[in-house]
Amino acid sequence: MHPYAANMQHSDWNTIRDFLAVARGGSLNQAANTLGVNATTVGRRVESLEAALGVRLFQRAQTGFVLTDEGRDLVDPAEKVEDAALAFERRAEPTDTVSGHVRLATAENLANFIILPALSSLRRKHPNLVVEVLTDVQSANLHRREADLALRLVRPTQGNVTIKRLGEMRYGLYASSEYLSQQGGTEVRSDAGRLDTDQFIAWSDNYQNLPAAKWVERTLQGRSPALVATSLYAQLVAARESLGMAVLPCFLAASEPTLRHVPSEADTIKQDLWVVLHSDLVASARVRAVADFVEEIVTNNMGKLSKFSEKH
Repeated sequence: MHPYAANMQHSDWNTIRDFLAVARGGSLNQAANTLGVNATTVGRRVESLEAALGVRLFQRAQTGFVLTDEGRDLVDPAEKVEDAALAFERRAEPTDTVSGHVRLATAENLANFIILPALSSLRRKHPNLVVEVLTDVQSANLHRREADLALRLVRPTQGNVTIKRLGEMRYGLYASSEYLSQQGGTEVRSDAGRLDTDQFIAWSDNYQNLPAAKWVERTLQGRSPALVATSLYAQLVAARESLGMAVLPCFLAASEPTLRHVPSEADTIKQDLWVVLHSDLVASARVRAVADFVEEIVTNNMGKLSKFSEKH
């Protein structure tokens, strides 16, 4: 047994939960925002845990809270307590009533252009159901109950989750009519395969694992991009304003009437769409209702998601 494990059994779940939130967020304010409580409460619970264990868990610095060696040693046993508490909560949830709060995590553009426009139909069917749509840059962790289910572009490879492939989302190279006219004297490209003189909108270094980012980097061949952006919508706006070409999901490019599809090898880029939910919540009526809704909406929009815009 860990030397502190015996003392931890005297700490309630809220105290251990707050310790983990501070460890992950690095500050009381960040932990409080995550947990939906007051920062003072979080600080008091952390101090209570330190007093109960007789050790200092964090170094207080100007940059935030940094785990001490003793604190790092306790993260693993605390996460085991967290796993047990979350499993208990999931098992205790009602399974036959479509009401309550469901957190759905997905990419911002899928939320804005696919999920949210159709959400009123789910609300009409289940008026007592509240859906929280999470579009943070970092993927929500279903295992830690940061979300109940997710619509993702990458297939999960670990965790106690149930997954289903819904289809695929295709990408293409797009530029504004004005940009194409400036580059070639006409809106229609006659040399679509030659891109060595074109300007491109690229992803920042943090997103170089994305298929679109890799394609742009290969195509630039060492040249500097016209712009670096960290979101698809920013790239869409930049392309619309004729700053350069961008590799965009076809459904997103279709929302901008001035953008034109430029045939290129970027047409081969596609990503699968997966609906993912924690296996313990498969029987939950409220989560199942949202999962079925997501599957139906994505299926209904598959033509838009998997085909190029008619504009050329």
